[in-house]
Amino acid sequence: MDIQTTKLELLKTILENEDAEFIQKLSDFVRKEKSDFWFDLSYAEQKEIQKGVEELKNGKRVSYETFLEKIS
Repeated sequence: MDIQTTKLELLKTILENEDAEFIQKLSDFVRKEKSDFWFDLSYAEQKEIQKGVEELKNGKRVSYETFLEKIS
């Protein structure tokens, strides 16, 4: 069975189904599957990552060995 046929069958199943719990479970599953980890991070974590990306863009890098020394 090709992907387009599968999609159409899924769509038909959803449209014909009147079970609110089933629809909610399906909705939750789809939302979870396409969620981006970025939104699971705190604002502070997002800012730290953005800061690191900007530092890399500006050529500010630290060797792995230096990084290990800092956290040890």
